[in-house]
Amino acid sequence: MRLVRQNDSNDVKEGSWGAPPGVRGTARPAPTRPRTENHRSRTAITLLTVTVLAAGCAEATSTTVKPAAGQQLLKAPPARAMDTYATKLRQEQRARAAAAKKWGLAKPPLPAPPAPKQKPHISTRKGFEVDDHEGLPPVFTTIPTKDKVVFLTIDDGAEKDPAFLRMMSELKIPYTAFLSDYLVKEDYGYFKKMQDKGVVLNNHTLNHRYMPNLSYERQKQEICGMQDVIGKRYGKRPALFRPPFGSYNEDTLRAAGACGIKAAPLWNEEVFVDRWDYRELDRDLHPGDIVLSHFRGKEHWKGTMPDMVRRFLKLVTDKGYAVARIEDYL
Repeated sequence: MRLVRQNDSNDVKEGSWGAPPGVRGTARPAPTRPRTENHRSRTAITLLTVTVLAAGCAEATSTTVKPAAGQQLLKAPPARAMDTYATKLRQEQRARAAAAKKWGLAKPPLPAPPAPKQKPHISTRKGFEVDDHEGLPPVFTTIPTKDKVVFLTIDDGAEKDPAFLRMMSELKIPYTAFLSDYLVKEDYGYFKKMQDKGVVLNNHTLNHRYMPNLSYERQKQEICGMQDVIGKRYGKRPALFRPPFGSYNEDTLRAAGACGIKAAPLWNEEVFVDRWDYRELDRDLHPGDIVLSHFRGKEHWKGTMPDMVRRFLKLVTDKGYAVARIEDYL
């Protein structure tokens, strides 16, 4: 701590005559001229100043000095929190890069942006309405967003590849499953592992029938029955329903609404092991597009589900898109 020295030849200096006890230095001979009252007053004030400043310096070494009015103390915890957050991001990036290399990807997938605080308004896509659509679950192929994200959805449940679960978990790729009981019941435990990793399990009917050929009551049995299965096996009844083959009529949506369904997402692109199919004429991805794939293996494809994921991620990443959770936007 620096002491401010007044410009007065009569002031007491460090180590001089009359210095406070404990201050080291060479003593000065006593003055030969008479000391005036004014001189004694200034000396007393100076002694008091030195004593107070010395005491203040000693105190500052052991306790926190309070800031002047209007100032704020430096708060270390936020700085440590920012450093911890940055360290976490670097660790996640390194882990993602290592996982990408392990699973044969040329580039690590891009991380998704934070979920929007305000969810976009979802309405039925033009041309996908039924005659009396008011009050029925909306049908859509894209979620309105400016975020450069797409949403991966996987249907039915025929293939149960453990490597797929490991790959998606290690790469931290979100996706949503639409399940049919006639395939899932072969191994409910496989999809429980999927749910435990954060995947939401949704409704794709009990038996994957072509819904417009069924009566309202039959359609309701297919949809509500699958709601019951997922609720019983996995603890939560779905909010999303995808009609098999993407085919539906007014009865389908009325039955879905009666079973507690809130929305019926379809898709804008479909990805296979060896190709992509597109709904739009421009044959390109768009922000908020829903992408469809299936639980399939070598019995149906020229490859495995990890092969499908590699094709999916290559195009998505090359075009600068991240994969986001569809539930974060609904």
